[in-house]
Amino acid sequence: MRVAVLSDIHGVLPALEAVLAEPDVAAADLLVLTGDLAAGPQPVETLDLLASLGDRALWLNGNADRELVEAVRGGPCPYPVSQWAAEQLREDQVALLAELPDRQVLDLGRLGVTLFVHATPRRDDEMILVDSALGRWAEVLDGVTADTVVLGNTHMPFLRLVDRRLVVNPGSVGMPYGTAGAHWALLDSETGGVTLRRTPFDAGAAAGRLVADSGFPGIREWVADYVTNVHSDAEALAVFAELEGRPGS
Repeated sequence: MRVAVLSDIHGVLPALEAVLAEPDVAAADLLVLTGDLAAGPQPVETLDLLASLGDRALWLNGNADRELVEAVRGGPCPYPVSQWAAEQLREDQVALLAELPDRQVLDLGRLGVTLFVHATPRRDDEMILVDSALGRWAEVLDGVTADTVVLGNTHMPFLRLVDRRLVVNPGSVGMPYGTAGAHWALLDSETGGVTLRRTPFDAGAAAGRLVADSGFPGIREWVADYVTNVHSDAEALAVFAELEGRPGS
């Protein structure tokens, strides 16, 4: 089995379309969607495209998906684009997001039992980073028996070992930090291989589409911040380290 992992799409339809057009994604046996799918400028269209994948897609809940549902139900939402996105969703899409599981588990041959979550096995918004200390990783993975753990949330791809366990972050399809393009990962159960992939696309053209097609009032500023600009991974790591609670951060 070959599994394509797509995370943190954030309603950026052109980026998602570019990844789905990749031959290795089109040929994959399964696509695992590890959360934060629709909180962005094209939420309805993004969910409709993902739904068209049918049984080839395995869905997970992310904190942004949960927050969309909470916003629809009258809860607070700190991000203007997410508040707007929540107001666009159809009832069937809200119901879909509300029912997403927090984890999925697959037996992937040479990769072993593989656990898929959005942020950590404990919470959908917990920070864990490529350079987190082993003691911190031990806390986050306490009780986890999987051989491989796949997670997203931080929008930065990485692959590392944690005390004999393989951890994979595919990065973000729609809001990448570090390098431009839509990031994803390919898992191969036969070889045990994991490859971090990056799909380039025309950011200028994507920005033009988003400005033309999205009704989000702040779309021009959002596009300038997240589509035609790519945030530094070093800056993101510094901010997230503070959120992780590191001493001295």
